[in-house]
Amino acid sequence: MFIPENFKGRKALVIGAGKSGVACANLLAAKGFKVLLTDEKKAYDIKEKLKGLARSVEVETGGHGKKAFSCGFAVKSPGMPGSHPLIAALKKKNIPLFSEIEIALSFSAAGKLLAVTGTNGKTTTTVLLGEIMNAALRPGARALVCGNVGIPAAEAAPKARPRDAVVMEVSSYQLEDSLHIKPDAACVLNITPDHLDHHGSMAAYVKAKEKVFKFQGPSACCVFNYEDDYCRRLAKGCPSKVLFFSSRRAGGKLSAWAAGRKLLFKTGKETFTVKPPGLPGAHNLENAMCAGLMALHCGVKPAVIKKVFASFRGVEHRLEPAGKARGTLFINDSKATNVDSTLVALKALGRKKNIWLILGGLDKGSPYAPLLPLVRKSVKAVLTIGAAAPKIEKELAGSCPIITSVTMERACRAILETAAPGDIALFSPACASFDQFRDFEDRGRKFKAFVKKL
Repeated sequence: MFIPENFKGRKALVIGAGKSGVACANLLAAKGFKVLLTDEKKAYDIKEKLKGLARSVEVETGGHGKKAFSCGFAVKSPGMPGSHPLIAALKKKNIPLFSEIEIALSFSAAGKLLAVTGTNGKTTTTVLLGEIMNAALRPGARALVCGNVGIPAAEAAPKARPRDAVVMEVSSYQLEDSLHIKPDAACVLNITPDHLDHHGSMAAYVKAKEKVFKFQGPSACCVFNYEDDYCRRLAKGCPSKVLFFSSRRAGGKLSAWAAGRKLLFKTGKETFTVKPPGLPGAHNLENAMCAGLMALHCGVKPAVIKKVFASFRGVEHRLEPAGKARGTLFINDSKATNVDSTLVALKALGRKKNIWLILGGLDKGSPYAPLLPLVRKSVKAVLTIGAAAPKIEKELAGSCPIITSVTMERACRAILETAAPGDIALFSPACASFDQFRDFEDRGRKFKAFVKKL
């Protein structure tokens, strides 16, 4: 248990009424704790989020009052920076702080925990790994996929039984607040600049990612991308078994590598070949190798991996075909909430200069200039939306025509008026969604609904 028994009977403070906050408050209330859920927003602004909240949970809105300091421990919203005055005050009063995923795992009886992190590819890898584990587990057992993938850990993990596996997507936000997480299998897919507005520096971001394996033991494993400098550096300090994959080289220290359109996995003295899932881009070969290695460490047979790879069709909001209009293919890549993720999409689709790229949203502090080479090579025009538009337009100036569109709907209409048959309209924003949408899922679904109208 992450929560010491002597906390029983003491009040729990849950900070933030997002999906994970509400799920965590409900879990603690169900386990007999008195709970105070506090949020800076006014009651009217979060009334929809509070609809599923247990009646026994006390709610404080419009700010954080003195009641917070009468609690025995606190659970912080992943998005709240550690520099927030309330967090600083709680630490000063020596009130313990936990992450939502730690609370969730405190009440989980799962036989195995598999944790996936990285800057990009987390969701695809987590969902694919969940399908592999579900196919491999004995009848009556199941893999519960949760975390940053959409279902809060506090909602799913406590439902797990000893024969079940919890497959969790974990973000740097969740990891930075975690002190006890010990996955049986973990991974770091890649590390590129992201969430620097939250973490304050690249060093702090990397340090948060490190926690996915920091507390593991020697019987566990962590899978790393050999082609990522940060990953190789982190692997040197990993206390568990290190497994490397690569999409650019073969053999040597590697446990998995790509050879044309095939993947090779090395287990002990044996090497077997698998046809990867039919998804575009080298990044999806990496995602598949990572999921395969984690599953193999957990005892999954190669035949199961081959079967799941053959049927896997990807995840919503990640290079997802949204439909055709007047010969133009619209692609929903709303999951691209950072620049590197948009680079991945352009590499996967940019075979010729036929892409109309919709960029913008809430800026996350990273430059957009890294997009310039691929924009010049593959993009007919950039259409900007949202709060980050002026910064994007300034940094990409001269690379191709840039159309200020303000909204996603206007951008789609502008493309439809000008694009030629065979062109691609790529909605890969490279930004967070919160300036105009509830989250990236809301943004992606609204994009698909609008394309359907077109």
